[in-house]
Amino acid sequence: MPTLLSAARAILAALALAAIGRQLVLHVGASYSPLNFFSYFTNLSNLIAAAVLLLSACRRPSTHGDWRDVARYVSAVNMAVVGIVFVVLLRNVDLGALLPWVNIVLHYVMPVAVVLDWVGLQAPAVPLKARHLALALVFPAVYLVYVLLRGAAVGWYPYPFLDPANVGGYGGVALYSAGIFGTFLGAGWALLALASSGILQRSRQHTLR
Repeated sequence: MPTLLSAARAILAALALAAIGRQLVLHVGASYSPLNFFSYFTNLSNLIAAAVLLLSACRRPSTHGDWRDVARYVSAVNMAVVGIVFVVLLRNVDLGALLPWVNIVLHYVMPVAVVLDWVGLQAPAVPLKARHLALALVFPAVYLVYVLLRGAAVGWYPYPFLDPANVGGYGGVALYSAGIFGTFLGAGWALLALASSGILQRSRQHTLR
């Protein structure tokens, strides 16, 4: 099982990197700003997920717990929200030059795979604590500040719900941000609770018997 899991993680990481790389080539070829490209939370989260999957695939699991479990958890929270926000807010939005297969990989395949990897395939060696949920909220908070500051400076926002001109001003942005923060909080708590309880892990082991 560990060998198969490592291989699956490596394949998923390669798929995500291939999707991001292909889309980046198209965007640069169309004179699209590389900095804008890497200002999408989806792209950043998938890059982080690919790196975490590769690190997890290349090293044997620890029975004492280590930073990789924390990294897997943070990545799972990010990817869960990527999938939820896309389905709820962006599924019917014009995606421009985004290739259909890239869209499927980044917004559907990777979120589901990373979450399953966390809760169903390999539980953390040591249960994580509430402080790890707080840690999972740091990256989204920093990202939001970056997007709003840069957007105000250059007049470009990666997502329509973060653009004050599209949502009735910064009050609208605050409402959307609060909703997404709640999604992060809910997803983070659920993923922490599921992995800590081992419910899905025990269910998987029972099924394999």
